[in-house]
Amino acid sequence: MNLSRPTLSEGIRDGLVEMIVSGRIKTGERLIETRIAADFGTSQAPVREALRELEGLGLVESRPRRGRHVLPFVEQTLREAYVVRAALEETATRLAMLNHKLPLEDMREDVADMRRSAAGEDVRAMGLASTRFHRRVVLAAGNFLLERAWEALQIEARTAITLMVAEPDLGHVADEHADLLAVLEAGDVEAACLHTRSHQWAYADLPHDMHGAARTVRFLP
Repeated sequence: MNLSRPTLSEGIRDGLVEMIVSGRIKTGERLIETRIAADFGTSQAPVREALRELEGLGLVESRPRRGRHVLPFVEQTLREAYVVRAALEETATRLAMLNHKLPLEDMREDVADMRRSAAGEDVRAMGLASTRFHRRVVLAAGNFLLERAWEALQIEARTAITLMVAEPDLGHVADEHADLLAVLEAGDVEAACLHTRSHQWAYADLPHDMHGAARTVRFLP
């Protein structure tokens, strides 16, 4: 398994996210590229790239002539993304299975990577392996617009933030994906679509499940 070494911009992004979520960087605080570059020991280019990604995630906003400032961290934005993602991945699962295009062997290796990540307590590697697993299903659907919509959600970055905020048991995350893979391998399209949707709704952490029934177990604290 490859070591999960982030690029400079990804490392800066993750570092800033951790500081925003923990409150070390306060809401409304101005983010100055030169200062951040000095803190991380880099040039301004990767800092600029990281800040653009944080803007797309709704954690930072750019104001004309006033620079970039930190927005309040709202977990609701993560929940909303998982609801949309559930719909997209359910559709992708249906299309991929009807066309017999799921790359199951590659997905088995992704689950193996997740288990190794859990054993090594490597949160970043877990996020990358999870994103690869789900991206394979989306690509197998063969629908360009669906793929574009899924990528627009910035899944890799949102997964990293969710793992950082929720701090779930990584072994449990790997088991969840193993269970999903088993349903996909069984070949029942309707069961697979239901399980796919349920898999994402669990991370939406809403007070009810996808059928409207009240939930007693919540994902995020």
